[in-house]
Amino acid sequence: MRILVSNDDGIHAPGLKVLEKVAKSLSKDVWVVAPEFEQSGASHSLTLTLPLRLRKINARRYAVRGTPTDCVMLAMHELFKDKKPDLLLSGINRGGNLGEDVTYSGTVAVAMEGALLGVPSIALSQVFTHGHAVKWKTAETHAPKVIRKLLKTGWSASTLINVNFPDVAADAVTGIEVVKQGKRDLTDLLLDARVDARGVPYYWIGFRRQKNKAKRQTDLGATDNGAISVTPLQLDLTHDAGIRALKSALT
Repeated sequence: MRILVSNDDGIHAPGLKVLEKVAKSLSKDVWVVAPEFEQSGASHSLTLTLPLRLRKINARRYAVRGTPTDCVMLAMHELFKDKKPDLLLSGINRGGNLGEDVTYSGTVAVAMEGALLGVPSIALSQVFTHGHAVKWKTAETHAPKVIRKLLKTGWSASTLINVNFPDVAADAVTGIEVVKQGKRDLTDLLLDARVDARGVPYYWIGFRRQKNKAKRQTDLGATDNGAISVTPLQLDLTHDAGIRALKSALT
């Protein structure tokens, strides 16, 4: 099985090293193509106005000066001309990709691009609490089992799988729960206005996540309760109920 590994945290990210280790426990044919620098929040963006640089680190490891989606495109169309991957693994992201996070996430976008190109794709993220160490061992311990179960079961070609590991020790995980995408109740945008050395204003954008009671049968609720959340996300964003309502009103 040929496995492509990528991420949005960059080629030097600790989560990428963990995912490489996980992938190599599944196959000997593992390739890594990841951004040269961190691209968190890049979502499904492409680089269209600048050239892309593909830097070869060794025979099966490359860094790209571009977005997470650029990495998948270059891998698929330049490196894998002879044989495309059988599986794409994205992550392991430093931080959960839960609820509406998936719309911003470069980690999820990697899996989205893989699915669009016909490769079964899984995004993996490790939830953590700011100010505390990331529990990488939790993802490292449980990811191989989750991936093997997913591969044995299979999933629709029009979907990708979003997996989040809870912020608990590996032996404290309560199980695996297949749940829907949740929604955060409270998320505050932080706009930090500053002035540079030339007197020109600039800004940092951030979010303050406020702890709230998430619905139990969601990705947020599952991870809050110590479980690994598994959520299939579909590429077709059409809202079927909206189609029916608009048809009756407009046609």
